Amino acid sequence: MRILLISLVAAISLFSCKKKDKDANAAQTLLNVKYGTDAKQAMDIYLPSGRSTTATPVLILIHGGGWTEGSRADLNAYVDTLKRRTPQYAIFNISYRLAANGQNLFPSQEQDVKAAIEFIYNKREEYRISDRFGLIGASAGAHLALLHAYKYTTPVKAKAVISFFGPSELVQMYNNPPNPLVPLLLASVTGATPTTNLTIYQQSSPFNFVVSSSAPTLLLHGSNDIVVSSSQSAILQDKLNAVAVPNQYVLYPGGGHGDWSPSVYYDAFNKIDAFLKLYHP
Repeated sequence: MRILLISLVAAISLFSCKKKDKDANAAQTLLNVKYGTDAKQAMDIYLPSGRSTTATPVLILIHGGGWTEGSRADLNAYVDTLKRRTPQYAIFNISYRLAANGQNLFPSQEQDVKAAIEFIYNKREEYRISDRFGLIGASAGAHLALLHAYKYTTPVKAKAVISFFGPSELVQMYNNPPNPLVPLLLASVTGATPTTNLTIYQQSSPFNFVVSSSAPTLLLHGSNDIVVSSSQSAILQDKLNAVAVPNQYVLYPGGGHGDWSPSVYYDAFNKIDAFLKLYHP
């Protein structure tokens, strides 16, 4: 009888452990996870089921808003689309401090993206995700995604980066704006002009950090963008080509600054699917 009881207890314990392990690896959604002390330093996390530290790739989403407004909730539709199309990925949708009233000027946003990525990297075991990170950003968020992907290789080097109509070279953007409000915006978020502080513009320009080992890059832009000129993606592609970085530049005729038709977004996410399969499987 004693042996029978011991065996029964052991069987129950084993079943409990297996169930606990299975539950721990179920799909999870974790909202408003803090990576810093500021309210904006937070992220929403979407972990797929059956994930592992060896097999589960990571996508980090960064919202736009001219570095002065916007929220990660702006990319919830992107999250939903990516969850349907690429269910094997862990998705991290991050927020960052916004420049306003002379506070949180560049490079605060760059530093926040770096801190968020370090936080995710250090949580790999807990979240059961791999060290294969890719970045996707829209507008100002695309600028931050490109900047991080090209500028930083530690603690992890980005496997791929995707830009929806992002700035790449801020001096040119200031000097040749698609509308007269752009220089005012750049001056407000940097606290300077290229004449008074060229360094902050150069250090905040993804274009300047492209090297032959930079992450494969997908650039998506509308030809009629009057906020971020499509020339920002065109010159970046020229630089990527010059040093033989794998890349693709998709220009959508008539497309504005994100106000794209459903069919254009459908095509864009088809392009993203193919790009991820090739460079960030």
